[in-house]
Amino acid sequence: MNIASICPRFEKGMQIISKRWSGMIISQLLQGPQRFCNIESSFPISGRILSERLKDLEQEGIVKREVFPETPVRIEYSLTEKGIAIEPIIREIEKWSEQWISIDDES
Repeated sequence: MNIASICPRFEKGMQIISKRWSGMIISQLLQGPQRFCNIESSFPISGRILSERLKDLEQEGIVKREVFPETPVRIEYSLTEKGIAIEPIIREIEKWSEQWISIDDES
């Protein structure tokens, strides 16, 4: 039996948060609304990839993009209610990682 057919919602949820950088972006936005440059400076990620991930998360209803009509235009990203609901999962992964994952200096 195909595991994906057992729980397609679980599979899709895992695909969303496991996409490279998505979990880290969500974790960063748990701190509150942030501008693109703030998020970009938090990780060794290219602007192109960050832009793609933010668009993906926005399409999934996890991230909200807000444009402020100022000069220059200010854009902030924040988590939606759906995005904030991921917090307990992110926090548990953080705790699990602290306890069980080691970082090798040789990587």
